[in-house]
Amino acid sequence: MEMKKFYITTTIPLTFIFFKGQPRLWEEQFDVCAISSEKEKLKAFAEEEGIAYKYIPMKREISLFSDFICLILFIWTFIKERPYIVHGNTPKASMLSMVAAWITRRPVRIYMCHGLRYQGTKGKLRKLLMMMERLSCMCATHVISVSKGVADVMVVDGLCEKEKMQVVGYGSAGGVNLGWFNPQEVQSNIRKELNISDTSFVFCFVGRLVGDKGVNELVKAFDRLCEDNKDVHLLLVGPVESVQNPIETKTSSIIEHNPNIHAVGMQKDVRPYLKASNAFVLASYREGFGMVLIEAGAMGLPCITTNITGCNEIIVPGENGAIVESKDQESLYLEMKRWIENPLLVESMENNARRMVEERYDCHKVWNNYYQFYKNVI
Repeated sequence: MEMKKFYITTTIPLTFIFFKGQPRLWEEQFDVCAISSEKEKLKAFAEEEGIAYKYIPMKREISLFSDFICLILFIWTFIKERPYIVHGNTPKASMLSMVAAWITRRPVRIYMCHGLRYQGTKGKLRKLLMMMERLSCMCATHVISVSKGVADVMVVDGLCEKEKMQVVGYGSAGGVNLGWFNPQEVQSNIRKELNISDTSFVFCFVGRLVGDKGVNELVKAFDRLCEDNKDVHLLLVGPVESVQNPIETKTSSIIEHNPNIHAVGMQKDVRPYLKASNAFVLASYREGFGMVLIEAGAMGLPCITTNITGCNEIIVPGENGAIVESKDQESLYLEMKRWIENPLLVESMENNARRMVEERYDCHKVWNNYYQFYKNVI
């Protein structure tokens, strides 16, 4: 019996990281092919997963001529290859692949929404991005959201019919590898390298250093903490972005001049930095799911995060962390101060952090949930 073709699409290959390991499972049932831009990176992912690939030169930014050419390439590919399932991810690739799959009448058209890019934008750009989401949902036969919060917003904002929308399991696209993110298996010399004592309380942030990630509020709140407590440190792990949504000049100045703030840049392996920390902070304005929270949780770190879509589904206040209001520097400061002054509270949440990730987001459980979903839709 010939296996059905399963084509999965993303605008850039980096997004395939959410699906790493899953194609090998899918290949038990399907003939899998990945479609994306950046040919060499796409090829590397496909070879690592043992699947076929198809290069289509999509651009992340809106480009009418380029997007039209890519749509034609998608249509031609689907006419020629006749995939049974087309699985769209990321706004651009999803819209193009869902429209092309609808035009070519592919039987199963799955749009997975990882987050809502239009949130945080205004005016014509917001309307355009919402139209793209709505079009992807209209052309899809199934719409998956990586979190219940994102699903609810999509329905409320009129982007998708409630009957078509669903969340698989507890959400997330691929869960977390508990064998990799295991504090018992990770060695860390970060405290020694950064001259941080074993008794210091260390907060950690992992992500792009941009305004939307709440970095301005985090740095200012931490700087205030240092006025009363000299034995507290902040690790900032991630690249500084100076073009899109850069942090404030004042924030950059604090990072440069506060000796207890350690901006270490982009790191290939973030685990040693998580291992060196007592708590994790993500003061973001918007997230689709908040993957970094479950990675921190898997490393045994309780988390302070904001009351936004996705994040407020992962953190249970008092059990594995705390939730503060987004863009509220004062409440963030007070919560961080409370954690420093109550080590027993932090310790009790440490004991729950990994257990809650194991119960909900173990990658093997998440992968199996999606695999069963894909088998069921055919």
